[in-house]
Amino acid sequence: MIERLNARAGFNPEAFLNSNRVAKRITRFEKAETIYSQGESCSTVLYINSGRVKLSTTAEDGKESVIAMLADGDLLGEACLSEAFYEHAARATAMEPTTVFGIQKKEMSRVLREAPDFRDYFISYLLRRNARIEADLVDQLCNSSEKRLARLLLLLARPNSAGSAEIKPPIFAQETLADMIGTTRGRVNAFMNKFRRLGFIDYGRGRLRVHNSIVEGVLQKV
Repeated sequence: MIERLNARAGFNPEAFLNSNRVAKRITRFEKAETIYSQGESCSTVLYINSGRVKLSTTAEDGKESVIAMLADGDLLGEACLSEAFYEHAARATAMEPTTVFGIQKKEMSRVLREAPDFRDYFISYLLRRNARIEADLVDQLCNSSEKRLARLLLLLARPNSAGSAEIKPPIFAQETLADMIGTTRGRVNAFMNKFRRLGFIDYGRGRLRVHNSIVEGVLQKV
């Protein structure tokens, strides 16, 4: 999940995109509804105004792999701005009622040319997203599944340095977490129980709260 990022102090990308300076189509998707499919023609950049979106790919054997969870403030389909991409590489599915702003490729190109504040925001967003993808790859190759789960929980919850934060219910199904870190549901269940026993997380009755103590307790542990 990418953190909302303002390239310049005081610039609000949501307010800008919601203004009449940008031609767009506002669409609401219900929970579990497909926003776009893998292999579908790619010609629109989508900004998540509210809600959560799962990106997943399906292999030839039918196995689905979850590659990212996105939330309000994130972008989808930005690869259409490159001449090298004509199709969506993944499927986007609403994890809860979700509203997106759809901006056609030609309009987005115009906005990037004519609005320097938004252009700076967009470039900064892409740089942050690229860094996240690289960190995900290193995490997958070098860290244990326990550390991968701890890092994923932190990214989903976004707790501040002194406290904790809650993950909304659609996100933390153990099957989904297992897909995202490349392990089994059984191992995720064992780690979750361990994290709760050590006080790194609290969950029950449809709630999951992640505490920042998981950083020292798991991620920084040699």
